[in-house]
Amino acid sequence: MQMMGFKKQNGIVLWCFAIVFHFFLLVNGSRVQHSRNTLSKESRKLQQVSPPVTMTIISGYVVIDNGILQLSLTNPTGAIVGIKYNGIDNLLEPLQETQRGYWDTVWNGRFDTLFASSFSVIAQDDNKVEVSFTKSYNPLDAGSAPLNVDKRYIVLRGSSGFYSYGIIEHLKGWPDVMLDELRIAFKLSKSLFHYMAISDDRQRVMPSEEDRASGQVLDFKEAVKLTNPSNPKLKDEVDDKYQYSDEIKNIKVHGWISDTPHMGFWVISPSYEYCNGGPMKQDLSSHVGPTSMAIFFSSHYAAPLLGVSLTNGEAWRKVFGPVFFYVNSDSGIDHTVLWEDAKRQMNEETTKWPYDFPASIDYPHANERGSVSGQLVVHDGYINKDPFPAKNAYIGLANPGVLGSWQSETKGYQFWTQTDDSGYFKIINVRPGIYSVYSWVPGIIGDYMFSSYISITPGNNIDLGQIVFEAPRNGPTLWEIGFPDRTAAEFFIPDPLPSLQNYLYINTTIHKFRQYGLWNRYADLYPNGDLVFKIGVSDYRKDWFFAHVTRRNLDNTYGPTTWQISFDLTNVDPNGIYYLRIALASASYGHLQVWINTPSKPRPWFDTLQIGQSNAIARHGIHGLYMTFDIQIPGTLLQIGENIIYLKQASANGPFNGLMYDYIRLEGPPQ
Repeated sequence: MQMMGFKKQNGIVLWCFAIVFHFFLLVNGSRVQHSRNTLSKESRKLQQVSPPVTMTIISGYVVIDNGILQLSLTNPTGAIVGIKYNGIDNLLEPLQETQRGYWDTVWNGRFDTLFASSFSVIAQDDNKVEVSFTKSYNPLDAGSAPLNVDKRYIVLRGSSGFYSYGIIEHLKGWPDVMLDELRIAFKLSKSLFHYMAISDDRQRVMPSEEDRASGQVLDFKEAVKLTNPSNPKLKDEVDDKYQYSDEIKNIKVHGWISDTPHMGFWVISPSYEYCNGGPMKQDLSSHVGPTSMAIFFSSHYAAPLLGVSLTNGEAWRKVFGPVFFYVNSDSGIDHTVLWEDAKRQMNEETTKWPYDFPASIDYPHANERGSVSGQLVVHDGYINKDPFPAKNAYIGLANPGVLGSWQSETKGYQFWTQTDDSGYFKIINVRPGIYSVYSWVPGIIGDYMFSSYISITPGNNIDLGQIVFEAPRNGPTLWEIGFPDRTAAEFFIPDPLPSLQNYLYINTTIHKFRQYGLWNRYADLYPNGDLVFKIGVSDYRKDWFFAHVTRRNLDNTYGPTTWQISFDLTNVDPNGIYYLRIALASASYGHLQVWINTPSKPRPWFDTLQIGQSNAIARHGIHGLYMTFDIQIPGTLLQIGENIIYLKQASANGPFNGLMYDYIRLEGPPQ
């Protein structure tokens, strides 16, 4: 009896504590209202005093409510038609029900919102509801993608948001299909959301869709000059959704804020293991609409290479997500408070990954995963006699392939981390499977791949010990241009024309490349001839244009451009072989031709033919897909005194043909 009384007393104390706690949140208006999703003992207790999760199934709809947020889904198609929060009946724009919140893909050139045909309840209790909307391939329906689709939504007790993930499947024997993209998109309320935040230094009041519709379309439909915006402060600036893209390793949290009531809607991606192309793959986040998206893969900045091509009846099955859609609010007016809270929630979600609540057997939990650790060192005898630590190197696991194939790998999962200052790394939470180990090191040209495959099994922790990256090298450095980091960010980026600015990027250097129309500035800066770079005199930060583009002529046609690298040699080994190493950060239908001291010869010494579809020039990127070229130069082609290497960008079908260099190095014969 005493024990029972003690337990009852404990329960009363906990209940009183919960009442006081919630009263504190109500009266303390300066505090952000958010969920406690941690699974600590204290958080579990607080979760239990929150209202239970309920689900109502009515004709055409499924409504899930946890007392904080109410999620409404179409039944059985699985579109998101309503998000009720903080007294607002719907955070989404009142469009057609199929256009508010939805999964979509593009397959064989067709846009498909992946509407399901069957609904089922996967799990339901007071603490969680997980529901599934499935679509099975119908071979008799010519308009149906040859895919099985399982879209899932999860609402947890005490959580200020909801989760979504999907399982996409293509069975052996089914027709070929090309998937260009897969994403979840939200069209938020235009009357509420006007302020967008995608990083600490990229936040602003945004124009509206109507402002764009009445504006002047520029060189492509996504870029619009705002001629008569509803907000006069935005007049004459340029808006383009690609100006708000980023690398997927950085797209962890982004979204929109409403002034009245003061609340935020956020897309939180705690992992990118299911994304294509590795940590530097660039993609969209939020943009005018107001629109927010969770993109799993797309052809942006890479063209078809980063889509999923399923041919010859191959079988494929992959889990995308879960992604967390978070809402928060307070009674203040400072947007920074909501942004900082969204970042806090992002860190919390990342710590919890992999989640323990998804019910699909295709999503392995933490105890079903493994890890790989070790130390990466670099050996380059022309930099240091002994191997040295690969500091801040990117190292990861992806499907077995060849050197550098991870950046165009699309069908499997990838797991990446960075080494510490001593080159040590640990790649955690790896799904079971067979992988190659890949890496690249800032400051070192080229790619690394471990010599054998790695097999991950549940609970398996593999220690590779010390592994050595033999850096590409044939001889001493005679000269170099740039810094090998797979981007063109260190080169000269011009100011935009005053009439073609995005005001967000006026007083910044790190994001200057995101301005519109920089490709046309080349002709302004080099009106009478092409770029000439003299080794030992020129500074690549000031004198090397960030993109090797075409030249805009007076009649608005475009022509090839030929850059020169001038350098002096005090001695030449006529019997030796010199190496010109060129690393490209991007190629957009580019065509690189190289001459050595003989520009009048009709045939170049080296020719790539047309390469790349990265579109980084037009889409305000600083890199696309990385590639390297090693060009052997016999000593007989060089001379004592001045030498000139001619780099011709020969493809000139328009303003967006071109190349971005990452790094160029001339090596002498081996010593």
